[in-house]
Amino acid sequence: MRNLQETHLNRARASLRQALSWYGYLRKSGQMSSNPELAGLVKPELETLNSALNKLDSNVIRIAAFGLVSRGKSAVLNALLGDKILQTGPLNGVTQWPRSVRWQPGNKVLVELIDTPGIDEIEGETRAQMAREVVLQADLILFVVSGDITRTEYQALLELRQSQKPLILVFNKIDLYPDIDRAAIYNNLQQLGAGHHTQPLLPDEIVMVAAEPAPMEVRVEWPDGRVSYEWETPPPEVDELKQTILNILNREGRSLLALNALMQAREAEAGIAEKTIGLREQDAEEIIWQFTKYKALAVGLNPIAFLDILGGAIADLALIRSLARLYGLPITNYEASKILKTILFSSGGLLLSELGSSFLLGLGKSTAAIASGDHPTNITAYAGSAIAQAGIAGYGAYAVGKAAQVYLEKGCTWGQFGASTVIQEILSQVEPNTIVYRLRQELGGNFGEF
Repeated sequence: MRNLQETHLNRARASLRQALSWYGYLRKSGQMSSNPELAGLVKPELETLNSALNKLDSNVIRIAAFGLVSRGKSAVLNALLGDKILQTGPLNGVTQWPRSVRWQPGNKVLVELIDTPGIDEIEGETRAQMAREVVLQADLILFVVSGDITRTEYQALLELRQSQKPLILVFNKIDLYPDIDRAAIYNNLQQLGAGHHTQPLLPDEIVMVAAEPAPMEVRVEWPDGRVSYEWETPPPEVDELKQTILNILNREGRSLLALNALMQAREAEAGIAEKTIGLREQDAEEIIWQFTKYKALAVGLNPIAFLDILGGAIADLALIRSLARLYGLPITNYEASKILKTILFSSGGLLLSELGSSFLLGLGKSTAAIASGDHPTNITAYAGSAIAQAGIAGYGAYAVGKAAQVYLEKGCTWGQFGASTVIQEILSQVEPNTIVYRLRQELGGNFGEF
């Protein structure tokens, strides 16, 4: 398992280094420097790629705690740390901004624990953005509750699950509940915590703790026979949570780290593609029309049926590569051919039927060319077939160009070391009954190829 995790980590590093190398090449080649507006637009995405790679190299796992106010997020993290480092108190909203502390359980793996304000306190776009940024950076999320889930908590839990991050539901303050109530709440949390999925949470995904137990009155018997009553605060009960986290990190921590870095890279590269395509829309339209005219002329004037179809396909591939170069997006001939094939088959058969019609017209055109001689009827037949075939070829080129714009934007993270490719590879290799396997189920079909 450890060797597989190392493989996942190395594949993720290779993917990010390839992306940075590509976009670094673009900067050196002048494609971005010649367009300072684009360079400024994609700067945040390039910083995200660098940050994701640095995080992989540092091998630090980030665990973020979320929950409503007064649920004991800070207390849970303090109990894990074994020291009251994060501020807690009787007033709601003690934590105003995210704060992170380093934790090295068992002196092995290095963890960064992130404390966050209560979800119901996050108001306005500034704090909402703050929460999104924390979720983006986290490799694992702790969602802290202290009893049955409220409507607000349930909605927040669903939103966190949509972030596509592994999540542990932490049932805190269990010391306040009798055993029978505690068991009933636990069963409810198993079902509700799974969100829209029919399967309940795995044992690793829900843990009961008492991070800051309430003081208890104890009876003290003295040697002289006196009896007194004193208040004592029991020690925190977080050993199960600590062991659960350690089990997850040992079993799949590096895979979690790799997946999170790749997801950040995927979003960053998609952002670069979207901004680039939006900024160069007019130039792309000119290229598409240029290839439309060239393909129509080349196909219409070529008298040999097989060669004009082949030439049209080559023109379509050249169009896709030209658009990719314009956008500065990484793409090979093989990937361009995959895009073309996908476009042809995803058009509902329309473009394939156009190719068939073009081929039949090409055969008619070839026959007319052979039999034409000086006979005006055959020349007219040749010209009619050529014009019709040119029109079909031009239509096909324009359709391919417009579709290619979409696929270049959405598919820029595919390829041998593309982020989406490596994510799919990692998810296909995870063991059942792991927290990453649950993540694979939640992602569903989001990683099917083009």
